[in-house]
Amino acid sequence: MMLRRLPTTSIALTATAVAGALALTACGGSSSAAGKGGNGKLNVVASFYPMEFLAEQIGGSHVKVTDLTAAGVEPHDLELKAKQVASIQSADLVVYLKGLQPSVDKAVEQGSAKHVVDATAASPLVDHHLDEGTQSQGGHDHTDAAGDPHIWLDPTRYTAVAKSVGAELAKADPDHAADYQKNTDALVTRLSALDQEFQAGLKDTKTKTFVTSHAAFGYLADHYGLNQIAINGVDPEAEPTPARLATIQKAAKDNGVTTIFFEALVSPDLAKTVAKDLSLKTAVLDPIEGVKDPSGNDYFSIMHQNLTNLQAALGAKS
Repeated sequence: MMLRRLPTTSIALTATAVAGALALTACGGSSSAAGKGGNGKLNVVASFYPMEFLAEQIGGSHVKVTDLTAAGVEPHDLELKAKQVASIQSADLVVYLKGLQPSVDKAVEQGSAKHVVDATAASPLVDHHLDEGTQSQGGHDHTDAAGDPHIWLDPTRYTAVAKSVGAELAKADPDHAADYQKNTDALVTRLSALDQEFQAGLKDTKTKTFVTSHAAFGYLADHYGLNQIAINGVDPEAEPTPARLATIQKAAKDNGVTTIFFEALVSPDLAKTVAKDLSLKTAVLDPIEGVKDPSGNDYFSIMHQNLTNLQAALGAKS
């Protein structure tokens, strides 16, 4: 996933949507942080799946969570409609990641939500920059300097965001603060166990280098001592240059790479073409930006599958 600058027309449309939503909110009134919805639940708006998952896991039966990004949709493709902007204005709590979705950033900045969690405040972003034609430890590249947004792929960073969500839920709904703390503790325990599984599962491998269609796994690579090589830093579907392919081919040979990874929400064509040219296999390494079938998979099940796929590709020793 790359962070893209919205074209001027999109910015104009977003501004119009925000203005319209503010007018709707002014006419209809907005709910207070302690007001809750008609169903008695706290009204939480999440910007995309990793934020939605935290809100649901920690909020439990006390919250109604609305995800602004539909299942199976790339988060950076989101352009808010007036109704969605209005939902941000009237939310009891908004959970988002600043710098990932410009239209959400604008709506939050111009909104009146009393309780907001910005994931980057709990886990500041790092600019895992990837220079074209070179390999980089935890490489990532994009069109602005906001930093690599994929913090949830490092369970320890995701833990920091989870704690922030739990604390803000308690402020928004003090009557159920004990439940939010209990749910936060349970989630942190699961994330800690997941981290330990990755540490143990990736400790003894034949190689520490893996190749992806684009650089989404910088934090994961950094945290577990791996080396990520991306076919493309900016656009996962762009055609790599001959020089880039030569670099990847040499790195794959030098490091015993067997597999080219592609992701769930992007066409695998590029990865498969490169893999064929280099006589390598392909497999999925999911950045969990969205989930096609939330009823069948969640953050933990996908992370466990990622670990299994990484172990196979890196030659983990049992």
